Amino acid sequence: MTTLRSLKFTELQALVAELGWEPYRARQVWRWLWTRGATDIAEMTDLKLDRRTALAERLTLGALELRQRQDDPDGTGKFTFALNDGAVVESVHIPDGDRRTICVSSQAGCPLGCRFCATGALGFRRDLAWHEIAGQVVDVIRLVGGRPTNIVFMGMGEPFLNYDAAIEAVRVINSPDAVAIGARHITLSTAGIPDRIRQFATLPLQVKLAVSLNAAEPELRAELMPVSRRHPLPEVIDAVRHYVDVTGRRVTFEYVLLAGVNDRPTDASTLAALLRGIPCKLNLIPFNAYPGSEFTAPSEKCLSGFAERLYPYLPAVTIRRSKGPRIAAACGQLAARPVA
Repeated sequence: MTTLRSLKFTELQALVAELGWEPYRARQVWRWLWTRGATDIAEMTDLKLDRRTALAERLTLGALELRQRQDDPDGTGKFTFALNDGAVVESVHIPDGDRRTICVSSQAGCPLGCRFCATGALGFRRDLAWHEIAGQVVDVIRLVGGRPTNIVFMGMGEPFLNYDAAIEAVRVINSPDAVAIGARHITLSTAGIPDRIRQFATLPLQVKLAVSLNAAEPELRAELMPVSRRHPLPEVIDAVRHYVDVTGRRVTFEYVLLAGVNDRPTDASTLAALLRGIPCKLNLIPFNAYPGSEFTAPSEKCLSGFAERLYPYLPAVTIRRSKGPRIAAACGQLAARPVA
């Protein structure tokens, strides 16, 4: 269904021209959609009533439908949104000191089937349109009553399998005439799609790249992440090195630690060797359990020991404590179900 939010700016300009309005009205409406976060055309009060009526006769605004909001005692908020075809996605707001991060989804479900991720267990419903991705940001801003400092594409789905929509959403989130979040405060996370990583290197915005690694030994990674059978780990690392060479930017690697699986001393040694020479930050993430999961998180002793083995070899190693576990909003726990 066509909505105001689904119109790119050039399409909105064409609509304004068709209605016989002054050209500047397009930017006026655009800002209501993507700066002020209007949820109804009636809110656009700098348009006369007859013009609001003319818009409403043609289109609805197209804000996402909030189905559920859950708040963790640690301040994290999870928002379940229904889309117009019944598909469901989840977005997360994560306050942490001066940082306020919104984590958005790029697909309903996920086709990758990573064994340690609740979203992967859902299967895949569909890609999100660019406005459904960017819409999560403006709707969460409205619901929490404050602007974020950071946006991360780390929710449901693989952004690089929905690349064009994800990048269009980035442009709107970054635009000074829209959400106006600086490019350096936007991160796209991928499980490793080499061609898209290379394409991402040509993006004329300083958006950050994160790669979900989770194993440094190719066979183990393929067991945990089926995508690694189609895109083997050496190809992913080659693409990352290309990205660094082209952009000069540091990459973040994410490594979910699974007790007895990828947290052994040999795993740390292999990981250090794999990432040698790559300007990077490594986030170690203790596994977050979910119903039916087959893994457990390592002990604190094992976790700290794994990190200590890496400190001499990698430039930046951080143990990242996920927020929102009590509302299933932590890393790997998002699992919204379709609306009946």
